[in-house]
Amino acid sequence: MSKIKPKLGFWQIWNMSFGFLGIQFGFALQNANVSRIFETLGAKVENIPILWIAAPVTGLIIQPIIGHMSDNTWNKLGRRRPYFLVGAILASLALLIMPNSPVLWVAAGMLWIMDASINISMEPFRAFVGDMLPSEQRTKGFAMQSFFIGSGAVIASALPYMMTNWFNISNVAPEGEIPASVRFSFYLGGLVFFLAVLWTVARTKEYSPEELLEFVETDTNNTQESQTDNPETQTVIPNFYKTGVYWIGAGVILSFLIYGFSLEAELYILTLGGVAFGLILLISGWLFSSGKEKSGLAVVITDLFNMPKTMAQLAFVQFFSWFALFAMWIYTTSAVTSHIYGTSDTMSEIYNKGANWVGVLFAVYNGFAAMMAFILPVLARITNRKITHAISLIGGSVGLISIYFFKDPNLLIVSMLGIGLAWASILSMPYAILTGSLPIKKLGTYMGIFNFFIVIPQILAASILGFLIKHIFSGATIYALVIGGISLVIAAVLVLFVTDVDYIKPKR
Repeated sequence: MSKIKPKLGFWQIWNMSFGFLGIQFGFALQNANVSRIFETLGAKVENIPILWIAAPVTGLIIQPIIGHMSDNTWNKLGRRRPYFLVGAILASLALLIMPNSPVLWVAAGMLWIMDASINISMEPFRAFVGDMLPSEQRTKGFAMQSFFIGSGAVIASALPYMMTNWFNISNVAPEGEIPASVRFSFYLGGLVFFLAVLWTVARTKEYSPEELLEFVETDTNNTQESQTDNPETQTVIPNFYKTGVYWIGAGVILSFLIYGFSLEAELYILTLGGVAFGLILLISGWLFSSGKEKSGLAVVITDLFNMPKTMAQLAFVQFFSWFALFAMWIYTTSAVTSHIYGTSDTMSEIYNKGANWVGVLFAVYNGFAAMMAFILPVLARITNRKITHAISLIGGSVGLISIYFFKDPNLLIVSMLGIGLAWASILSMPYAILTGSLPIKKLGTYMGIFNFFIVIPQILAASILGFLIKHIFSGATIYALVIGGISLVIAAVLVLFVTDVDYIKPKR
């Protein structure tokens, strides 16, 4: 007999989201300090994007795999919680090791490991909201995650600054060594990551697969059938071999063009990525022809080609949103220290002062995001989720572009308010819109596939931003932030054309 999924109380939603506090400790320390670590270990500014490529590529591979595995897992810990815990253990260890990297290649490798571990924990948290909350509470659930993401990042981003100014821990180090303020920040981050995720694992329960199938999703305002649950919708099996050959051919031809014209090596990321995707399609075709169509890879690729309409529309919104975010994470330290503080000398006191200030700025935008996490659902009820997201993205655009015009470091706090508004919305509104269009049995898989449209723009940014900064903008990294601002405007326009199948009528 079917039944309605019950609403959860405030503290239940709090407990199921609390682990994101730890996850964001890891991400915030990574985002605010990894470029600094790379530069300290000798990386050139134009090469930083290629070193960052480990993070998005890891997410591209890990998240759909973990999503598919968690969809098909059920043991004593539950469905999603086993992955929360394993990822937390691995990520905490990586945070302890990362700031002790002796040379650049070790730091790049540790970024890869750390990001993979964080992704193991993070991906099931998105599906967890869809599992546990009814339709009308999902915006609140993702908003709660945004609150913990913002709160964790406030502290984590500012940790090196606090270590130096509150606890008198050294902020400088000999050439090629990571300052103690950064190292101790990573140690504390590892501890918080593990304990926060452990809290969620211990304080929440999960519905069994049988219970989930019994629930009927209803919307008190506008009941609609999920695009993928419609019995008239047929799964389309793509022509794996033909499509794969096209991708491989295009990648090889473009690679030869890059070689022939002696273009930047970073561009090979795009062309070889196309070849890799083509090979994946060929492997998927072989799996189908061998009767192994239920294998994880075949399922993920087939679902990619059969994604719901809403998800396909949101893919473009996510693409331009995350291109902007990745440009900001890569280049804010370099842009602020060079454009505003006037130095690129990583050993100088003023550079490290500027780099610490970037950590504070990141704390500001995350703190504002934490506050806005509870206001955005209210705005969404007054207007709707699409308009709320569009307004927020425009705010982020203004924030990024304004950094170019401000010369006083203190004024950058104003810029961070706009960025914080966009960040809060990016972490909640697309997922709230998306979840209603997905079948509960494949929620983890589709959440992992949705991550493609976060990762692909990051790979593109890592591939072309270094080229643009070097050849078009003469090394002036501030223009990467301006490009990011323009990208957010495009995302704001595109979100207005998304079909929200889980639409909730505005309250008047």
